[in-house]
Amino acid sequence: MSDRNPPSLQYLAMQSLLSNQALAIAALEDLPVLLFPSLFVEVYARAHTEMLKALVQAWPFSCLPLGDLAESPDLETFKAVLDGLDLLLAKKERPSRWKLQVLDLRNEHPNIWIQGYPSMAQISYPDVLTDRTTESCGSMMTEEQPLILLMDLTIKHGTQDALQAYLLQWARERGERVQLCSRKLLILSGSISEIQKALRVVRLDSIQELKVNKFWHRETMKKVAPYLSQMKNLRILQFSRMRLTVTCRHKNFSYSYKYAVHLGQLYHLQELYVHDVFFLYGRLPTILRNLTLLKTLSLSSCPLKEADLWFLSQCPCSRQLKHLRLRSLPLDNFSPEPLRALLEYEAGTLETLALEDCAITDSQLLCMLPALSQCSHLSFFSFYGNHISISILQSLLSHTARLDCLRQGIYPAPLECYPHHERWVGDFEPERFAHVQAQLEQSLRDMGTTQKVQICIDFCHHHKYWTFYTLGSDGYWVVTVKNHPGLSALPL
Repeated sequence: MSDRNPPSLQYLAMQSLLSNQALAIAALEDLPVLLFPSLFVEVYARAHTEMLKALVQAWPFSCLPLGDLAESPDLETFKAVLDGLDLLLAKKERPSRWKLQVLDLRNEHPNIWIQGYPSMAQISYPDVLTDRTTESCGSMMTEEQPLILLMDLTIKHGTQDALQAYLLQWARERGERVQLCSRKLLILSGSISEIQKALRVVRLDSIQELKVNKFWHRETMKKVAPYLSQMKNLRILQFSRMRLTVTCRHKNFSYSYKYAVHLGQLYHLQELYVHDVFFLYGRLPTILRNLTLLKTLSLSSCPLKEADLWFLSQCPCSRQLKHLRLRSLPLDNFSPEPLRALLEYEAGTLETLALEDCAITDSQLLCMLPALSQCSHLSFFSFYGNHISISILQSLLSHTARLDCLRQGIYPAPLECYPHHERWVGDFEPERFAHVQAQLEQSLRDMGTTQKVQICIDFCHHHKYWTFYTLGSDGYWVVTVKNHPGLSALPL
């Protein structure tokens, strides 16, 4: 005798219904609402295209979370769903229970198809179903109310994803009857035609997270910048790799101002990550002045003016900054005062502080130490790649040891570990470090610090590796080579 549970009556009824598609389609109008989710899963798995079209038209919930199905749809199955939407959009009069307003192609609701009817009926989208589309999630769609498509987009180099390309073309051809919303947009291509093809279709104010990770020329940015300023609800911006053209300095200056003006219209920006771009120099006030709340700021390999740091130390938007990284920004010729003022300004909120490979010197750090000691919520501190002596390193460790919340600190090998006390990456001499190890061990024991102390002796940002000496609980130093996380992935 089999231990298997016998099939449920609901399952048997559904299998019987599907044995005759024409009968099943005709029965949809009277089908109980609670059967729709399980029926859709079965029809979708079997790729019954005609039945899929009918199910989409008769869908009794405000949302069809297609992206949460176990398998991504193949193109032909996806086309059947869109064909069903076309038939739905063409209808002028529909039964009141046909309520589909949103096709969600993201993976946002785990197990929604297993949970079935109760959870399906509770899905809502207040951020995209605005006054322009509908007054409530349960109301019936009318001619004036466009269908909402939700999909996170990726624009990559070369051939685009077939499903995404088809959807963009489909939405473009239907104009105002459809609105494509994308909360996350990832651009991995420098092709302006591919970028514009997507940006001309997507509802720009729906984008909340934008990541650009591709070398862009000035002209590419010139054409994309006006789209950026229309992303009014952007919360997170990651932008990397846009270098200046040395032979056209006056154009670089002009373009950097124009870019800054467009970026300055992103009033709701909360996280800004910028790497290897030329247009920040002297432009931080223009970009950040209108922000109300900035939680994360990461600037790497971007030329800055001293006035930019002064602005940060006084700007209202950075008053509640939680995470700050300045990396590969030569600050040795800067006055330490703006950084000191910045740390004092953010002392009550700062949780992550990374001042990495900035060529900060002994005298500059001494000026900053009292302000650093006030950062009582700091849990992660990274200071590798700076030029300090063993005595100043011990003073730094003494100050960070008093920070009760600090769990991890990454520090530079002192200048005494390098020939002629001058630091160059790759010139670290382990024999010299052996002489300072005993001093550091004794200092850390005397301080009674609870933080994980790491001494960074070598690093390469391009190849993304870091070499550390880590002091273990047994009092021995262990050498490790590993990837160092980006600011967004740090143990915050």
